[in-house]
Amino acid sequence: REEVSYLFAIFAFATCGSYSGEFRLSVECMNKSMSDLNIEVEFGYPFRLHRVYFNAPDCKKHEVEKVFLMGDYSSSAEFFVTIAVFAFLYSLAAMVVYLFMENKYRENNKGPMIDFVITAVFAFMWLVSSCAWAKGLSDVKLATDPDNVIEGMAVCKKEGNKCKDLQDPVTSGLNTSVVFGFLNLVLWMGNLWFVFKETGWSTPFVKYPPAAQEKQPAPDTYADSYNQGPSYGQQDSYGQQGGYQPEYSQQGYGQPDPYGQQVGYGQGAPTSFSNQM
Repeated sequence: REEVSYLFAIFAFATCGSYSGEFRLSVECMNKSMSDLNIEVEFGYPFRLHRVYFNAPDCKKHEVEKVFLMGDYSSSAEFFVTIAVFAFLYSLAAMVVYLFMENKYRENNKGPMIDFVITAVFAFMWLVSSCAWAKGLSDVKLATDPDNVIEGMAVCKKEGNKCKDLQDPVTSGLNTSVVFGFLNLVLWMGNLWFVFKETGWSTPFVKYPPAAQEKQPAPDTYADSYNQGPSYGQQDSYGQQGGYQPEYSQQGYGQPDPYGQQVGYGQGAPTSFSNQM
């Protein structure tokens, strides 16, 4: 963000502080020999127009008179350029601090706090200077309009003399300076928000989302069914637990024979064939 800030500051003071323009007009007298058909008037920063003058024929004698422009708009122009220059220097210094002294900058959180205050001041100064220079530029355009200059010339009010506008001044560079002034205002207001977050002052106002409840693991149905099934040694019958489970008794394994006696191995089993008979 600092790289963009100092670039925009350069564009702001360069387009205003380096401006020079001109306009041209002609004065045609009733006596053609006294006419001046190409009068060039140059002006520029800091726009002290009351000191700018040009020579115009008086259309009476072969003499000229000095005609001064009206207005002094140096205060708004110089104020705008001064803010742009200081903003450029501060942005350059801040970028050096961020790159080479970041630990010192964040020590005890004093660096972000000081940065926030200075950034707020520059944002306000950009607002004031841009508005002042926009009004000053409007006045400069009126004061350097050849038609308005001609209306204030005494020689052009005399009957028989003709004054014409030949060329208007080009003020596109000055319009650009005003645009860059308000762009710097938007940029520094954005910087103000980012620096505010670095100060840590916004922490009490941040609402953190509630902690998510720990999700219980899904039960292993296969393991549960295996664990809940009948174990070895428990009595069960075929079909009740979904399978065939043999029954074991304490007297051993046996089945009733056709003669109504239990045949098996264990305590109840006959000891010999003769006893069974």
